[in-house]
Amino acid sequence: MDTKGRLIAGSHNRNEFVLINADDTARVNAVTELSGQICQICGDEVEVTINGDPFVACNECAFPVCKPCYEYERREGNQVCPQCKTRYNRIKGCPRVEGDEEEDGVDDLENEFDIGSHPHHHHIAETMLSSRLNGGLGISTTPSEFDAASVAGSEIPLLTYGQEDVGISADKHALIIPPFMPRGKRVHPMPFPDSSVPVQARAMDPKKDLAVYGYGSVAWKERMEDWKKKQCEKLQVVKHEGCKDLDEFDDPELPKMDEGRQPLWRKLPISSSRINPYRIIIVLRIAILCLFFHYRILHPVNDAYALWLTSVICEIWFAASWILDQFPKWCPIERETYLDRLSLRYEKEGKPSELACVDVFVSTVDPMKEPPLITANTVLSILAVDYPVEKVACYVSDDGAAMLTFEALSETSEFARKWVPFCKKFSIEPRAPEWYFAQKVDYLKDKVDAAFIRERRAIKREYEEFKVRINALVATAQKVPEDGWTMQDGTLWPGNNVRDHPGMIQVFLGQNGVRDIEGNELPRLVYVSREKRPGYEHHKKAGAMNALVRVSAIISNAPYLLNVDCDHYINNSKALREAMCFMMDPTSGKKICYVQFPQRFDGIDRHDRYSNRNVVFFDINMKGLDGIQGPIYVGTGCVFRRHALYGYDAPSSKKPPRRTCNCWPKWCCCLCCGSQKKKNKGKSSMKMLKNKDDTKHMHTLENIEEGIEGVESEKSLLMSQLKFEKKFGQSAVFIAATLMEDGGLPKAASSATLLKEAIHVISCGYEDKTEWGKEVGWIYGSVTEDILTGFKMHCHGWRSVYCMPKRPAFKGSAPINLSDRLHQVLRWALGSVEILFSRHCPLWYGYGCGLKWLERFSYINSVVYPLTSIPLIAYCTLPAVCLLTGKFIVPEISNYASIIFMALFISIAATSILEMQWGGVGIHDWWRNEQFWVIGGASSHLFALFQGLLKVLAGVNTNFTVTSKAADDGEFAELYIFKWTSLLIPPLTLLIINIIGVIVGVSDAINNGYDSWGPLFGKLFFALWVIVHLYPFLKGVMGKQEGVPTIILVWAILLASILTLLWVRINPFLAKNDIVLELCGLKCD
Repeated sequence: MDTKGRLIAGSHNRNEFVLINADDTARVNAVTELSGQICQICGDEVEVTINGDPFVACNECAFPVCKPCYEYERREGNQVCPQCKTRYNRIKGCPRVEGDEEEDGVDDLENEFDIGSHPHHHHIAETMLSSRLNGGLGISTTPSEFDAASVAGSEIPLLTYGQEDVGISADKHALIIPPFMPRGKRVHPMPFPDSSVPVQARAMDPKKDLAVYGYGSVAWKERMEDWKKKQCEKLQVVKHEGCKDLDEFDDPELPKMDEGRQPLWRKLPISSSRINPYRIIIVLRIAILCLFFHYRILHPVNDAYALWLTSVICEIWFAASWILDQFPKWCPIERETYLDRLSLRYEKEGKPSELACVDVFVSTVDPMKEPPLITANTVLSILAVDYPVEKVACYVSDDGAAMLTFEALSETSEFARKWVPFCKKFSIEPRAPEWYFAQKVDYLKDKVDAAFIRERRAIKREYEEFKVRINALVATAQKVPEDGWTMQDGTLWPGNNVRDHPGMIQVFLGQNGVRDIEGNELPRLVYVSREKRPGYEHHKKAGAMNALVRVSAIISNAPYLLNVDCDHYINNSKALREAMCFMMDPTSGKKICYVQFPQRFDGIDRHDRYSNRNVVFFDINMKGLDGIQGPIYVGTGCVFRRHALYGYDAPSSKKPPRRTCNCWPKWCCCLCCGSQKKKNKGKSSMKMLKNKDDTKHMHTLENIEEGIEGVESEKSLLMSQLKFEKKFGQSAVFIAATLMEDGGLPKAASSATLLKEAIHVISCGYEDKTEWGKEVGWIYGSVTEDILTGFKMHCHGWRSVYCMPKRPAFKGSAPINLSDRLHQVLRWALGSVEILFSRHCPLWYGYGCGLKWLERFSYINSVVYPLTSIPLIAYCTLPAVCLLTGKFIVPEISNYASIIFMALFISIAATSILEMQWGGVGIHDWWRNEQFWVIGGASSHLFALFQGLLKVLAGVNTNFTVTSKAADDGEFAELYIFKWTSLLIPPLTLLIINIIGVIVGVSDAINNGYDSWGPLFGKLFFALWVIVHLYPFLKGVMGKQEGVPTIILVWAILLASILTLLWVRINPFLAKNDIVLELCGLKCD
């Protein structure tokens, strides 16, 4: 798609389509400027020849006629130009017809007789696209018009391996008639290069062996078996006897061939010495939990029954949550990739690379919250990735339609012409300049080459100038002009109104001969801002990602997609190759829907106070899920199979049981659908008859052509064009692209058509009455669209893979401030609550499909964990209540109870230690994760639960404001910024009341004497457990400890006053026993 370096803006609904030329002053060109001449017969665009010249049918008057109309006129018409009536001459590359004069020079027999074939997966796509674009303009053609008799009656040359066999008479040949596509209106009824009819009828001699014509025979099979046997013998020599006898085979490439045939990755199960004790401890812990609850339920505390009952309910919930979290970690695995084998298989010397194309998506919204310099570094790391440049396309989604982002991306594309060749010349890591130059290089110690030092200094100066330009753009964007932003050519910026603007597309790199400073080709860089209009639901990030899926299918249509956040750069330049080791593996790659990489972060303080690295989740939980059906999708750093995003089922030899309902279990469907069986029986029979008729052509196709896949035939032949439009939307070009599982663009579409379709698919009303967001693309209905999207793919039978290369593939930035971190966790928890109360909840959705039970447990745990906030807050409040009232949740324990409690604590510690051992997690990371589980559960999870209930039940959206109260300069300055938010109230309350409870309990023990210290130890341990877990929170609200924030003092005084009054009302200094009245024995009378 050629845009000549200009910004495309338009709206499909409003029939607006313009190209803004940034070079000429205020000039707006119509779409016809790009489309060239239009055929005066069919209305299609006139093609361009291989040499780049427009196709000219008539050399006398140059009347605009496309090549298919020209060939049809010569074959079926009167063979003259419609305007000047001059007879058409044969143009090289076109079939010969009767009356053509012999021409001088070298003839092209293959094109004269239309010999050749096209890849099958392009036939259906081009047929549907051509029928849609040319519908109603030509003659309706049906398969019945091309039966065997009509083909045999025509003058068809008798061919054998591309040449006519004059020794065979015409009546002794067998004809293979190619199958035809479903009915549809076409302009040209006979085959032409872009037709759905793939090959000309081929003649065969029945007396000759089928092997002569390319078909198998017994002798051919025997030769193949002998060849395979010899190859196996050679491989055995290499494997078992080394290279001592290799010379006799005279095959020096044999070891390399053997390496290329081997799998591209392998599993590395956790050693049995580590995983077996872990499993034994899990089983023992479950048994101990059963004994623990048996004791707790049978031994209530009568004088504190409410406290005892609350504690038992909380403990049961904690145990159930632990089981949901623990069982998906039963079979953890690791994986290892072989990049050298990938190169041997798909990058052969002297041949073009056969690696698959990859489209990379970068999403951004507000450049004031997501700095353009960070986005620019992410884009530069993508453009400099170690992958063939012609197979990489980077799409930046600007969902805020900000001119600042557009201008910053323009500057980035210019700097990339210098940065990309430098990265590839010296193979530097990482390839994000901000983080690369932040590394300290010791030129003397590392003995760096002088040329590298010189070029590094030069490119660093260029980057500093680039940063100055970007920062200048940011400073300019602080104040918006009254009339809105204006582009350099004087044109108003189309996105001045963020809520009401047309769709915009700009191709910065990858076209018009734009190359780097060394003359090498650069990857494609595309700016996309989807259309937004009032009254339409845009679905935030999920809607933006779906728009990128569609527009990328129109422009490049790579079979694989990588999505990263704007602040996550590629830290390992071979990350795409790591993913391709799984996706392109010939044995298991077809069943993988996505490859998820772990998230790693820069800029986090050494102590990781708020567990921003989330190491326990990425290094323990995700490894466990990888051993079941694959990790969950975490929103960034993930390579997708485009075909899986389209909502198709995973390829499987055995289909799963048919689902009577798309969301309810079978036992529910039997209850609700049992009365409708008779009605559905008639409909099912009609559907079976219809499917039987539709599959007639499919079986014919399979019997004749061996290269047709069954799943592809079923997908392409059984789904009508109407069903495709209902699923994918009314874009013929996009529908054609969805049928190309291996990627590529349909040849039948012109440049102008692609431009209009690209604007069409990002229009705000394109998804109406389609399955986008329901079954196709990123799934709507939750702010955590990542969990929902991965869950739907797993329900379709796909599996995912967790890839952990030694050098982290991606790195990003995380909020290290307490308030920002809590708001991040709030958003995640809110998305889980939305899924919990939706039809896609894993508790009842997806039964009878390809989702495994342990995988379902992990998804259930990922959506119910916000509910733990209520029992957690109640349990953390109990120590303070016990200290203030003198009661306790456990009665006086016996020796048996002591053994159970000790065994439970030991099993918890042993489980954690063994998890850290096989997961490679340090005790510091594990402890930070435990602390923040309490902090987040007592704040963000609680607010997310109530906010989700208000949103689902009452439709009320609530927001929590964050305000900065203090700031500081220096390293990790953001860590010490105090921002007040309502999320801080619950954990602050828990912390203060437990501290007051400890003070009250110790004071009471001192007042009552030595005997009261024994019962106090259990209560103090309980309260100190809460305080220690909330210690990072206490440090966060105290800032740099130069002064306590006023809000903290006010809140502490208020709570202390309330609890003091409560304590005085209880009057703990009086004797705890009731007054006993006894008769004194004296007679007062």
